[in-house]
Amino acid sequence: NQTPINGFILLGFSYGVQIQFLLYLVFLITYIVTITENTVIIFVVKRNHHLQKPMYYFLGNLSFLEIWYVSVTLPRLLFGFWSQSMTISFSNCMTQLYFFISLMCTECVLLAVMAYDRYLAVCHPLHYSAIMTHKLCFQLSILSWAGGFSISLVKVSFISRLTFCGPQVINHFFCDISPVLNLSCTDMSLAETVDFVLALVILLIPLLIIIFSYCCILSTILCMPSAQGRRKAFSTCTSHFTVVIMFFSATLFMYARPRRIHPFNLNKVVSVFYAVFTPALNPLIYCLRNKEVKETLRKI
Repeated sequence: NQTPINGFILLGFSYGVQIQFLLYLVFLITYIVTITENTVIIFVVKRNHHLQKPMYYFLGNLSFLEIWYVSVTLPRLLFGFWSQSMTISFSNCMTQLYFFISLMCTECVLLAVMAYDRYLAVCHPLHYSAIMTHKLCFQLSILSWAGGFSISLVKVSFISRLTFCGPQVINHFFCDISPVLNLSCTDMSLAETVDFVLALVILLIPLLIIIFSYCCILSTILCMPSAQGRRKAFSTCTSHFTVVIMFFSATLFMYARPRRIHPFNLNKVVSVFYAVFTPALNPLIYCLRNKEVKETLRKI
């Protein structure tokens, strides 16, 4: 005799008033900085003809993605700090879950595409411009976005069919897969299996492409005769490799394991890292280690 619920309460960060105010300021500043950084990168890439290259085209895609990535979760979290109301309807919860997972899956594929671009640039420099044409860049970016949003649609469609009867409290600051699944009062084995398999597919296939690309890149760099050539080749890849390590280490921990073994407080800490701080750090990593971007910013 269970009554289905039509909304949830996001527990968020239930600490004292002073700590909540401090967290509000930290998240607000992080959100503003993230939006500003990524908007500047998109502006610089679009306006400067020296940066009309495949690498910066994909970087612009990544910056556009990061703007929406943080906008899916942070505005509602900030509103909850301000209004002390963390309720969310079932439909809004599923919508937030869909877009967050879609953007995360898209980033997985996009990082693999960027690794492939670096592989062509380092391992096949003479054929690079002939292979990585504007048409191929556009097709790869469309593949990234379409693949991410399609896989997320399958995931969320299975989750949305479950029945939720309470408790209606989600021990998280946004609607994520693990805490939502654990509130279901019906058999969720199929939804859990589908989500786990698709998580492995969308994480491991891009990760294998990245590993293969960087193995080839490393082999090519070590065979270069000049130290200056090796340093230049390394410098074009280190920024992307750093972002890959940060992103995949957190997402593999969160989404490539069975759901019920996650301690939820640890989930929230890891989620803050990859959902809030990583989008703010990515533009800094790319800009601080990229001479062309730094030089363009100086001129502007």
